[in-house]
Amino acid sequence: MNWLLKARPVSTFLSASVFAGALLAGGSALAQSFPSKPVSLVVPYPAGGVSDVIARSLNNTLAKHLGQPVLVENLGGAGGGIAAQKVLNAPADGYMIFQGSPNELVLSPLTNAAIKYKAEDFRLVQMITINPLVMLARKDLPASNGDELMAYARKTAAEGKPMTYASVGPGSLYHLLGAHMSQLTGVPMTHVPYKGGAPATQDLLAGQVDIFMTPYSKSQVAMVEEGKLKAPAVLSAERQDMFSKVPTLNESKALKGFVFETWAGFFVRKNTPEPVVQALHKALSEVANDPAVRAALEAQAMIVPRPLGLSDLDKLYADNTARYRAIARDMHLQPQ
Repeated sequence: MNWLLKARPVSTFLSASVFAGALLAGGSALAQSFPSKPVSLVVPYPAGGVSDVIARSLNNTLAKHLGQPVLVENLGGAGGGIAAQKVLNAPADGYMIFQGSPNELVLSPLTNAAIKYKAEDFRLVQMITINPLVMLARKDLPASNGDELMAYARKTAAEGKPMTYASVGPGSLYHLLGAHMSQLTGVPMTHVPYKGGAPATQDLLAGQVDIFMTPYSKSQVAMVEEGKLKAPAVLSAERQDMFSKVPTLNESKALKGFVFETWAGFFVRKNTPEPVVQALHKALSEVANDPAVRAALEAQAMIVPRPLGLSDLDKLYADNTARYRAIARDMHLQPQ
């Protein structure tokens, strides 16, 4: 290939050098000028749910690190797909950040035919929380552990009234969990989708739906302690501090090995300029290390992991995408 180099005139290399220098200078200028206006933090569920709690626990701190207001925008629907699509429709300039998880970006496109984006259209800029999952139930559900729950589910299915489970939309993780539980046990259950965790919890309080597998905050813990809701089980491998008396599904015979958790992070469009991604990554990493933010999120039963570098985040997101696609494929889930 040396002859190709020799055949090129010197002016070509000079032009290339000037062009490369211009790109570096432009990237540096872009990083220094970003942001020059308010930034939107798009939450894919209505106000009042766990995702909203995360956003409002840190948006003011993020604003201080960015030097611009950070406005929380709640936009529920389609298992988070409506909010995600809005971010994709906006310019790839970093001024619209999506707060989400594999739930909205990996699973929703696999099961909702109306969603046209794919996970690879987004880039993970930083993780913020790992969220344990709990199974909440209407207060009068006659089950206090996984085995009692499945016995009740079999009984109601045999009577032609399958147990109902809520989710935050078709294709969401919580839809997948209910469908997976039904498939593993061979017990029919009825999926009831909502636009977010808050309306699902309201119907659970009203006794309109039987169970809801979901991440939780302190408000849900209080509802269980006050007897407004029941918590038959948690989905973690071990019992959880805020639900210390609640057994895991893993302790049951019927659902041993049924262990899941979820996480939340911040995403931008895949083609967002690298200097902007780096500026956001730096600010979000500082937010994740902020003692007040960590304390606020940990008080809501969330785990705040140490910030990761961009290359580690790329791998994490790719690995999660592959894992959830494999589960959906094994369950033969199809877009509807």
